[in-house]
This record gives sequence, C-alpha cells and structure tokens, in this order.
Amino acid sequence: MKENPSLKSGSRLERTLAAGHFAVTAELGPPKGTDIEVIRKKAAFLKDRVDGVNLTDNQTAVVRMSSIGAGVLCVQMGLEPVVQMVCRDRNRIAMQSDILGATALGIRNLLCLSGDHQCFGNHGCAKNVYDIDSIQQLSMMKRLRDDKKFCNSNDPVEGEVPLFLGAAENPFAHPQAFRALRLKKKVEAGADFIQTQVIYDMDIFREWMKQVRNLGLHEQCHILAGVIPLKSAGMARYMAEKVSGVILPDTYIQRMAGAAKGQAAEEGIKICLEQIDALRTIEGVHGIHLMAIEWEHKVPHILERAGLAVRPSV
Repeated sequence: MKENPSLKSGSRLERTLAAGHFAVTAELGPPKGTDIEVIRKKAAFLKDRVDGVNLTDNQTAVVRMSSIGAGVLCVQMGLEPVVQMVCRDRNRIAMQSDILGATALGIRNLLCLSGDHQCFGNHGCAKNVYDIDSIQQLSMMKRLRDDKKFCNSNDPVEGEVPLFLGAAENPFAHPQAFRALRLKKKVEAGADFIQTQVIYDMDIFREWMKQVRNLGLHEQCHILAGVIPLKSAGMARYMAEKVSGVILPDTYIQRMAGAAKGQAAEEGIKICLEQIDALRTIEGVHGIHLMAIEWEHKVPHILERAGLAVRPSV
C-alpha cells in the first residue's frame, strides 16, 4: 500500500508535502456525461505539472460523472486524483462504502465537503441528505483509516484504508474572527491538508494565517492557498458580486476593466502570478490550489511563469 510506514496514504501529494516542498494542486471538473475524452484532454494539460488534481463531486449541485469514477480514470492516465465527497448526496453508510471502493481502486486523497445546496443546481427539487457534516465526515474517515472501525460500530474494517484527508476552509466568511477556530475543529477531526477559498484580499488572508499560526495549526496540517486566474472584467465583477465567500478588491476589477483590448486574460494571469508570489512568502502556506475554471490549458503556462512547473521527485 505505502512504502513509508510514517505516511498515512503514500500519495504523491502527501509525499510532496511531507518532504517540505511547495505543493501544487489543480482542479478538473468531470463531464456532464460519459465522454472520457473530456477527462483525457484536461488531464493532458495537468499531468506531471501538479501534485494532485481535484475531481469535483457534482459541483454547484449539477449532475456530472462521479468524482470517484473520474478519479479512477485519472489513476489510469497517470494523474493523481484528489477525490471530493460532499455530504449533500450520501448518508454515512454510502460514504464509507464509496471510500472503501475508491481506495481499493487506487485513490489515496479525499477532500471532505458539505456541498452546495441543491437549489443552486439543475435538480432543485431533489432531496438532500446531510446525514453528517464535513467535520463529522473527516472524523469518520479518520476512524476508518486509523482504527479500522466503522463509524457506528466496533465492526472491524477488513484491510487497509490508506487516505490523505483534506478539507476546505474559507478565511473570508463571517464572522472572520472565528474562521481559524473552525479550521482547528477540522484539524482535530482529522484533516491532514486544507484547500482554501480563492484568495484575492491578501491582507485578510495574512491576518487569518496569523491566527492560524497562533493556534499552531500550520504545524498540524498542510495549508494550500486557493487561487483563480481571472479571464475578464466580467468574470471579476461576477466573482465580487455573486460568489459567496469571495472578497475581490476593486483594484483588481479596475485592472481587468482597464486592460488593453484582447489583453484582459493576460492581466488576469499577471494578477494570479502576483498572488502566488505573495502566498509563497507567508509562513505556514505549504502550496497552492490553482482553480483554472475550464481553463486547464493555461495551467502549464501559469506554473511555468510562477517557477512551479517542474514538480519535485518524491
């Protein structure tokens, strides 16, 4: 399963972070159907350029190929998946069953999430589950892995469950004074790594990281800071006005709007590179989570300019 007994999963992402390297993860949205070529095309841009790729789990409550199914395809393509699992669609029985199947098929990284409410998607009349929340989900998965016990019984789990457990955190949600304490709950529940909401307001993020360091959480889990390159002024305005939990300063909107004709995308990439440079100087930030939304072909270009295109050998 894993060659180094000190590692929890032996995944590339875990090995990279354990070795002290600045990690890079990206995002890959599964198709709204069965076309494997969609995954293959996106994977080609990301392979050998990132340490893990997030397979979203019916993001925004829109039906897509399952994150586990897409993750297995990525394993076959030589790309390490970080499978997302939301609490919206499964009870604790289904979650445990699915992750046993996923680990048996070679998946080693799991991101535990609550999930967007179904009213945001294309099945607003669907009944949600939310049997447990994401913090309870982390605790349940940690018990499967470490104690080899199911969550509601002492029945033993047969075999190993090698998992590197992750969670999401939003440093910008209100009340901001309690966000680091919420992270503490997730770390205590079992989070080995954290991927944050996209960061545009660096001052607020620095203050959050100060609180994180004061609690010693940066030494207990690996924090990957979220970045999204802006494509246009319209996208910047939408992110600022419509996306919950995002704080996007007016200066960035003005820069995008003021870009020369045909140069808005380049300006967005410049802003992204500035953010990455700033994040690399913040103590406790162990990597970035680059979310190039339907812009996977730009990931190699961005990472090359950021000096992160060559991933370490681990």
